[in-house]
Amino acid sequence: MTTDPAITGLSGTIIHDEIVPARAPWLHHVAKGQTLRVVDVEGNQAVDFLIYSAADDVERYSAQDTVAAQGNLFLKTGSVLLSNEGRPMMTITDTSVEYHDTIGGACSCESNTLRYGHHTKAQHACVENFLEANLTEGRGKRDMVPNINFFMNVPVEEDGSLGIVDGISAPGLTVDLRAEMDVIVVVSNCPQINNPCNAFNPTPVRMIVTA
Repeated sequence: MTTDPAITGLSGTIIHDEIVPARAPWLHHVAKGQTLRVVDVEGNQAVDFLIYSAADDVERYSAQDTVAAQGNLFLKTGSVLLSNEGRPMMTITDTSVEYHDTIGGACSCESNTLRYGHHTKAQHACVENFLEANLTEGRGKRDMVPNINFFMNVPVEEDGSLGIVDGISAPGLTVDLRAEMDVIVVVSNCPQINNPCNAFNPTPVRMIVTA
């Protein structure tokens, strides 16, 4: 009987288990049928997330196709993450958070400057994390697409405006994703310190792959 709550409910054999430090990038190949569990170790940490096909350099996650197919901006248990070719890439099989964001995007040095002032220009951002990880697979800035933000709360107001507010996660909460094809997962463990999405304090996350 396990005493590790982070793996409670996971089936299969753990083949990869890694702590991603606060502010850091992460890249990993996940084979079809394997499950990736993302664990918000300390709570209220935003996890920026991209998916690429491991077999096709052109095929990657499409926020537009995913949102249109499910008729909902927010990702929940059962949401299928589609590619730009309309094919299922991963499915959210379980999540202990009510929903996840598809439209908040990734912070960048430029957006930090616009939102929080020129003094933030030198601050590390998710775009740099994505670039660092993608370079190991031969991808560059033109390969970046609108990303998923797990555990992040971006409400849509009645007037259509968006807000980035306090997260809806807590220590140890999780999201499980089953790979529907061989994929490359790229993560920025968001370094944002200027808004409540990380409680102004980026913290580690844990990535567990089972087969």
